[in-house]
Amino acid sequence: MVVADRDALGGEATVAQIRQAGGHGLFVACDVTRDSEVRQLHERIAEVHGRLDYAFNNAGIEIERGRLAEGSEAEFDAIMAVNVKGVWLCMKYQLPLMMAQGGGVIVNTASVAGLAAAPKMSLYAASKHAVIGLTKSAAVEYAKKGIRVNAVCPAVIDTDMFRRAYEADPRKAEFAAAMHPVGRIGTVQEVASAVLYLCCDGAKFTTGHSLAVDGGAMAI
Repeated sequence: MVVADRDALGGEATVAQIRQAGGHGLFVACDVTRDSEVRQLHERIAEVHGRLDYAFNNAGIEIERGRLAEGSEAEFDAIMAVNVKGVWLCMKYQLPLMMAQGGGVIVNTASVAGLAAAPKMSLYAASKHAVIGLTKSAAVEYAKKGIRVNAVCPAVIDTDMFRRAYEADPRKAEFAAAMHPVGRIGTVQEVASAVLYLCCDGAKFTTGHSLAVDGGAMAI
């Protein structure tokens, strides 16, 4: 497994966990907003492994804090650069590798904000709608090349990003839990399980799909 992250400490820690579990891991530092770094990442994958069977594009950013008209151009550019350009660049280099070997699977992280409105997160919502658009379009374009492209759309998940957003006001965390009919927020493991499903042979007839991992939030 190759782990790409702009955070060296976080990337190395992930690889250490993989190795402790008996797997093989390699960390490559990469800023997904930079074409040269994304290209070098995939060149490294080809050099080390000779192929790319599965790719999970899961970069994100947290800066938006207000209504649409209160946003700045800098916020817009930063969110779109990571959430949209980053996914596009990764797929740009993943798809040729997969075509050369006769197929593969890509899973992109979108969000329930890509399926519905997200008040006070309009730029984030726009970026995640764009991820779903990229996912569907790539799925259709490369279906006959043996490549499946899907997205996972998590609701509120217990991550470091979530904790930073809600630690200052515990009432917000309670509100977030209440947004989900199951009465709690989701876990990283639950999202990972959804990604693994989309990669497995049991999902061979599934492509261009946006899978909500949301505790029932989109059913309301």
